Amino acid sequence: MAETVPDPTLTAENGSRPLLRTIGLTQATAMVVGTIVGSSIFVQPSEVSRAVPSFGGMLLVWVVAGALTWFGASICAELSSAMPRTGGVYVFLREMFSPAVAFLWGWAMFWSMHSGIIAAIAMVFGRYFATIVPLGDFGIRLVAVAGILLLSVINYLGVRPGSSVQTGLTIAKVAAIGALLVLLFATGTPRMPAALGAVEPRAFLRALVAGLFAFGGWHMVTYAAEETRDAERTIPRALMLGTAVVVVTYLALNSAYLLVLPFDRVLTSTHIAFDATQATAGPAAASAISILVIVSSFGAMSGIILAGPRVYYAMAEDGLLFAWMGAIHSRHRTPHVAIAMQAIWSSALVLTGTYGVIVSRVVYTEWIFFGALAVGTIWLRRTRAYAPAFRASGFPIVPVAFALVCLAIVVNQIAADPRESLTGLALVAAGLPVYYFWSRAHARDRLPQPLLSAEVHAGAAIGREQRQGDRR
Repeated sequence: MAETVPDPTLTAENGSRPLLRTIGLTQATAMVVGTIVGSSIFVQPSEVSRAVPSFGGMLLVWVVAGALTWFGASICAELSSAMPRTGGVYVFLREMFSPAVAFLWGWAMFWSMHSGIIAAIAMVFGRYFATIVPLGDFGIRLVAVAGILLLSVINYLGVRPGSSVQTGLTIAKVAAIGALLVLLFATGTPRMPAALGAVEPRAFLRALVAGLFAFGGWHMVTYAAEETRDAERTIPRALMLGTAVVVVTYLALNSAYLLVLPFDRVLTSTHIAFDATQATAGPAAASAISILVIVSSFGAMSGIILAGPRVYYAMAEDGLLFAWMGAIHSRHRTPHVAIAMQAIWSSALVLTGTYGVIVSRVVYTEWIFFGALAVGTIWLRRTRAYAPAFRASGFPIVPVAFALVCLAIVVNQIAADPRESLTGLALVAAGLPVYYFWSRAHARDRLPQPLLSAEVHAGAAIGREQRQGDRR
């Protein structure tokens, strides 16, 4: 086992070292893979196929979605190599734009995006658990809450046990998917499905959105940068390697689904992995898919629960949250209060059943922030003082293309469901008055000195007067 590497630069006001660097390349890569590969790949292909009813069209959607995910991951990799700090995307937004923009990201994360996704995945975990042990609706919710609390306790006890559980679950998940692929290709009867309709541009975009959501979560490894050994190199490598593994896995799974099932069945399936396994190996083998989805969703939930509290810790360190949200456990060296608050709120979303409405309204708004990161990186590249350890390739074409796709996703979502989408956007924007009143009430609380040089910040929205010290 790798030795824990202490970081003497991480000192709190009481002189203690708040965070420990225990995450290596294996754990970081497992976090990327495990967080992305949840339950959607066992269901989402039907959403894609209904929008793009052709074999070539479906594969093209997954290739494009994988390429865009790779672009987004490479941008985050570059930014994390330049700013390897706890909070990841929150820190990038703060440094490139302003604390207000970063606050909106954290605000949306806690109240809706991050906590809501935890609740949604926990409910998938509970529903598939109920296929093994029959449960009613309330029983499913209790199992979902139990999963949230168990993983929260593990992460409360330290980043080492949290990342170890994540790594173990990811290895088990990838091994099971590998076995499923062997089963489908070895025992299935390959067929080349015929197209059941033309591919229209708007339908392709709708399918692409569904595919991109199946790739969601790649950015979360950046949140624990100060608990990662040699973060400016480890995180970029983990992002690139992990994303590549997921892209190959998704393409292989979708090819297997399409080649062993009649296309009309692919279009109507709501449990495509189960149906494909049943068609090739019978009901007994198909029942094992429930276990695979349980392990997969539990692993995804593990990574998300580990990541989120690091953002709330960073916000508290910046004076943008209650100071107690940034408390570090004296023994376990984890942001234990933030972990507990995340668990409580996510469990409340499960028990009240409000997670679905909140997530469906708000989750698309994260693409606004992702697009902003791409545009901001182009601007950073124009400054001489910006010197990341890793540079994404394809500039400026790649970030421009990525930002345009992010814009298209947002516009498409608003056009498809204006009322719900604009309500979600309003929920995010509601953080602005909160930030305004909070920052005025805590005017003497300091934000950290900019991580980037004064030259890089020239003309940016971050003024030196907004920074009064550096405790990170």
